[in-house]
Amino acid sequence: MSTLESTNGLEQIVAADGFRAQPKGFATKAIHVGQDPEQWTSMAVVPPITMSATFKQRGPAQHSGYEYGRTENPSRNVLEKCLACLDNGKYGLAFASGHGVATAIITLLKAGDHIVASDNLYGGTNRLLRNFCVDMNIAVDFVNGTDLEKVKAALKPSTKLVWMESPTNPLMKVIDIEAVCAEVHRVAGILVVVDNTFLTSYFQRPLDLGADIVMYSLTKYMNGHSDVVMGAAIMNDEALYKKLKFRQNETGIVPSPFDCYLVNRGLKTLSLRMERHKLNSLAIAKFLEGHPKVKRVLHPGLPSHPQHELAKRQSNGHSGIMSFYLNGDGLEESTLFLKSLKVFTLAVSLGGFESLAELPALMSHSSESVEHRSALGITDGLIRLSVGLEDVDDLIADLEQSLNKL
Repeated sequence: MSTLESTNGLEQIVAADGFRAQPKGFATKAIHVGQDPEQWTSMAVVPPITMSATFKQRGPAQHSGYEYGRTENPSRNVLEKCLACLDNGKYGLAFASGHGVATAIITLLKAGDHIVASDNLYGGTNRLLRNFCVDMNIAVDFVNGTDLEKVKAALKPSTKLVWMESPTNPLMKVIDIEAVCAEVHRVAGILVVVDNTFLTSYFQRPLDLGADIVMYSLTKYMNGHSDVVMGAAIMNDEALYKKLKFRQNETGIVPSPFDCYLVNRGLKTLSLRMERHKLNSLAIAKFLEGHPKVKRVLHPGLPSHPQHELAKRQSNGHSGIMSFYLNGDGLEESTLFLKSLKVFTLAVSLGGFESLAELPALMSHSSESVEHRSALGITDGLIRLSVGLEDVDDLIADLEQSLNKL
């Protein structure tokens, strides 16, 4: 496939991708919810950054809603309100990292409880569940989340949490969130958590599909500029919110006001950025699928993806995250390919404006056992791309020149 000649040509390629239409009003909410200038005396259009660790009280225990920075902060509250609205949720909580969110959620459980988790998760989440939960005497079973019967069979009387990503990292498996939630919620007392980092609330809203908690690494697309580490949890249940709010405060895993300002600013361009990530990644997926040195491309927007129809039904599009297998499937070949890239940067993480490439087997998922990676198909020839906002012609040309060196 030749490189694309214009943005118009790019839009034509993706125009008939089949994803359901994006509900109207998202960009307006991202710009305005929680940002009312009348909240602060200066009437500033851009929410001010409140760095104060403590707040004056009119009398003993007579404060204006803010007492101590760990408990409440105006900059954090602005962000949390906006995040909740974008997911059609009632409550939002920001944490110091995505791992901070996961840790807080896990502490809702006690010794003897049981978790059912997707077999393909971000390596750090997998490590947290396998190690931290074991230390807490919490059992974890990993199952293929795309098989509803396997999820159902894994449930036990002690199950308190079902944890999933969709699409998964890095194999891009799409899980039927609505079906899983319906099945799990037949049993009272089990929470469903969906890590929605890959798609963001712009492309997918798990709470609308029945999830109890949607969580994010805000470090990725929501911030979008690779300069913040932060996480968030969104929910509708007030009792659950109060429990997580208590953990946010008492464990102290809160983000700085300045970082909250940065993520809040990033949300203002989220809709624009996600559309460009979508256009670029699908164009690249189509290019790679036609290249003789690529064995297989994993992108939910391609008709060849096994859950393509589900992805179209469940979401409004796909982001810039995708994976593919090189023909050789060996470490020497993948290393040569990655080291030959000039526009893509070899680095972990994802979701920023810049394009990144990585080798999950040795980087993001290196903490998982060789046996587990092998069983899933995370081989030395699997490359994960985070397609950024550069001109897609330049990105395709970079991939092409690197592939031609193999």
